[in-house]
Amino acid sequence: MPGKPVTVDQPKHPLPALTTYELRDHRKRLEDAIAFFGKQDPVPPIRAKLQGWLDEALAEEEDRRRLADAR
Repeated sequence: MPGKPVTVDQPKHPLPALTTYELRDHRKRLEDAIAFFGKQDPVPPIRAKLQGWLDEALAEEEDRRRLADAR
C-alpha cells in the first residue's frame, strides 16, 4: 500500500457547532483520506462513507458562505 494510511474520525460535535477552522481541518482530513483510498485497488468500501461525510462538510461550508454573503 503506497503512502501513509489515513484515519478520519467524526467530530465530537455536529458540523454546525464546529468553528470555521475545525470544519476546514475536518474537510482537509476527509479529502486526504479519500485521495489515499482512491488510489487503492480495489477501492475500499469506506471511501464511499468518507465521501458522504465530505459532502456534508462541503454543504456546511457552503451554508456558512451563503449566510456571510447575505449580510
